[in-house]
Amino acid sequence: MARGSVLYTLATHTSGRGNVMADLVLGDLIAHSGQGQRGAGICEGSRGMRATAAWPLLLPLPHPQLSPAAWPQASSRLSRSQGRGSSQRWSQPISARQSERQHSPSGTAELTAVSAWRGSMAMSPLLYYALPALGSYVVISMYFLRRPHLLHTPWVPAFFPRLGAHRGGSGERLENTMEAMENSVAQRADLLELDCQLTRDGVVVVSHDKNLSRQSGVNRDVGSLDFEELPLYKEELEVYFSPGHFAHGSDRHMTRLEDVFQRFPRMPMSLEVKGENVELIHKIAGLVRRFDRCEITIWASEKSSIMKKCRAANPEMPFSFTISRGFRLLLLYYLGLLPFIPIPERFLICFLPTIINRTYFPFSSPGLNQLAAVLSKWFIMRKSLIQHLEQRGVQVMLAAPRKCAVQHGPSTAFQS
Repeated sequence: MARGSVLYTLATHTSGRGNVMADLVLGDLIAHSGQGQRGAGICEGSRGMRATAAWPLLLPLPHPQLSPAAWPQASSRLSRSQGRGSSQRWSQPISARQSERQHSPSGTAELTAVSAWRGSMAMSPLLYYALPALGSYVVISMYFLRRPHLLHTPWVPAFFPRLGAHRGGSGERLENTMEAMENSVAQRADLLELDCQLTRDGVVVVSHDKNLSRQSGVNRDVGSLDFEELPLYKEELEVYFSPGHFAHGSDRHMTRLEDVFQRFPRMPMSLEVKGENVELIHKIAGLVRRFDRCEITIWASEKSSIMKKCRAANPEMPFSFTISRGFRLLLLYYLGLLPFIPIPERFLICFLPTIINRTYFPFSSPGLNQLAAVLSKWFIMRKSLIQHLEQRGVQVMLAAPRKCAVQHGPSTAFQS
């Protein structure tokens, strides 16, 4: 076959009116020698149809529905149906025809549809694998959230407190005094929550504040005075969880931690360390060992750096969550990862968000403070979270007024 000749086939189909339409599939034969080469042609018909043909350039391809004798008739009908403009269109280069399609309304719609189809085909494999994997992960996470014993050995609690006394029972007596603690024990409190400071002469005392202004009206730090120089408490102190309400008591003396251990030898206690005072931490650890209280005395602190030092000083004592560890706990819970993560803490000590006052929500508007409390309660007070922790041996203790402590049931509640 001579170089530059054109080989074509006729593809027929029946339209709605019964006319036979034919689309030409054209290909230019570019032969580099006298022998035939393989080629391919891509073209469009009168209805915007596209066809691709691959053939050997040695022999024309016969159409299955047309005999060679019927080819001239079909070609004539094709020319009459498409008109002269269509013939000119076939003679245009491929780039020109593509440009024409892009600027025509029907061509633009077709290209848009093709692009959308290609995008959906690209996303299909991702959705095909991602959605079942995500669904399986959610089911597995929920399964182990309710059955943590299948993955973890739960802690064995040494005691089971149900009513704790915040600051020794600050809601009815002056906070952290011996009188307040005895009053709390008389009302069946089975855990004392205390804060510790160190005096200048190395005595560990029970005091919430480092500075004595709020408690005693003296603008001095506990660490700047000897134990014998510590001033008396004020005659009344505002209740922490009830602004505007005041506690009174006849005992106004600051108490040594050693005296508390002697007075209540088997009473479980939570000792909070607020400053990074290594001497204070080691003295507390020594007193706990001296009175054989390692299993019933809890390390507590808001900062993870302080908690690290406490655990190093006495690793036999159980410890509670710090603030950062508490936020991490919530994040793992909402991501579904909590059932698969080990928990070294044995206690979660938390305030009920609805009773937290302006100290923790610094907004000037009472409405914003209330909204923050409601949102905090929604995120923290999750029944499935508390049940999961308790099944793993982590005891949840919530700080609340005593009337709330009776209502909230299963977890420990601190009486203020």
